[in-house]
Amino acid sequence: MTTHAERAALDGDTRELTLRRFRHSSVVGGRGAAPVPVDQLPPGPRWPALLQTVALMRFRHQFHPWLHKKYGDAYTVHLVPGGRPLVLFTRPEVTKEIFAADPEVFHAGKGNAILGPIMGEHSLLLQDSTEHHRARKLLMPAFLGHALRGYRGLVAEVAAAEVDTWREGEPFRALERMNALTLEVILRVVFGVTDEERLARLRPAVNRTVEIHPAILLGWAYPRLQRLGPWRRTVDNQVELDRLMYAEIRERRTAADLAERSDVLSRLLASSDPDRPDDPDRGLDDTELRDQLVTLLLAGHETTASALSWALVEVGRSPDLLARTQRAVDEGDDAWLEAVLKESMRLHPIIPMVVRTLMAPATVGGWDLPAGTTVGPSIIMSHQQESNFADPGVFRPERFLGDDVPALTVWIPFGGGVRRCIGAGFSLMEGVEVLREVFGRYDVSAVGTDVPKVRNITSVPRRGARIRVRAR
Repeated sequence: MTTHAERAALDGDTRELTLRRFRHSSVVGGRGAAPVPVDQLPPGPRWPALLQTVALMRFRHQFHPWLHKKYGDAYTVHLVPGGRPLVLFTRPEVTKEIFAADPEVFHAGKGNAILGPIMGEHSLLLQDSTEHHRARKLLMPAFLGHALRGYRGLVAEVAAAEVDTWREGEPFRALERMNALTLEVILRVVFGVTDEERLARLRPAVNRTVEIHPAILLGWAYPRLQRLGPWRRTVDNQVELDRLMYAEIRERRTAADLAERSDVLSRLLASSDPDRPDDPDRGLDDTELRDQLVTLLLAGHETTASALSWALVEVGRSPDLLARTQRAVDEGDDAWLEAVLKESMRLHPIIPMVVRTLMAPATVGGWDLPAGTTVGPSIIMSHQQESNFADPGVFRPERFLGDDVPALTVWIPFGGGVRRCIGAGFSLMEGVEVLREVFGRYDVSAVGTDVPKVRNITSVPRRGARIRVRAR
């Protein structure tokens, strides 16, 4: 049944649809959950929940190692609102246990609920059970091998256009240029927008969505903040972005060349659920499409940009690595280029953890945990433990070559199990094309050092990953 807000969206008035999403999104993964008894949980700090939440979101790269050192392989953090428990694990066998667990009990969508106001209730990251299964089935064809091969040429074209603008000998922030590049890939390859006037309207709204401060996300726990300062501006920006996106979706539905288009949006418009052949609503409606497109935007924009920025800096620190990477470009050795990107994601995790919320009591890592507990592996700790990676502080792409590559229970930037990131293949393909373009043209050298900082839900180079390039 179509609601008043949905009818308004179909008529071109999407503001109420956006505001309703902010009003009804819950950052706690469900309302009215019973408190979880503290004595049933692994140990953890006794600080106020707000302080623990800030430490987890803002100072993750210091907080995770401190927790592991103080409390061992399993520890509990309490989060606002209400002191909700998050239990993090660091052993690969527990990661495997969580990834292989019953998805009807281990709900990933509820664990990602803080993203709801931006991504929307239909986001693949926020859905669970049959809704998640249906959405993943509809989205998957756009990210399989044949589709990825079709995107490669356009990604290479966008990368070449970006690299054409670089000025030799002058230091610049690789993160800024990689963000611009990956945004262009999202807009052109995923959204399928090529008109420069429309791109000019979309870019600033998308950038403001990506660049929100962690405090904005934390503020969703307190709905009244949405009427104030930066929270209000975030809502207003979402109103504008949604207006542009719904307009693009409506127009694309009626495009005469829809069947010939290869961008992700056009593929999604043409997709339908094969298990419901007689259902006229077996495809994705406008709201579902909007939510999935924003999910792909946030999951595939700055994450890939940050990984690429770190890769350029790490290769630029070592003449030997630079020579090896340039030789890979010359010889068409994509496996090495992909290994460089994977090692960048290992040494510099973009996302700190993978989470699931228990819908029923479950035993995890030997702990009998009650329903309502959120659990998950710490990506940060998994990637920096000596037991998982020899010399974990050293950038060594060859870890990902040969027969002894890291298992998907220790290298987990894309999560795992039935919830592994649907865009993992796209991200790696995009990264390889960008690295090929950069190192095929330039000698790259790092300028100074860098450390991670948190921006929205991702970690990026604090100083922007400064590099200098010269023609080969």
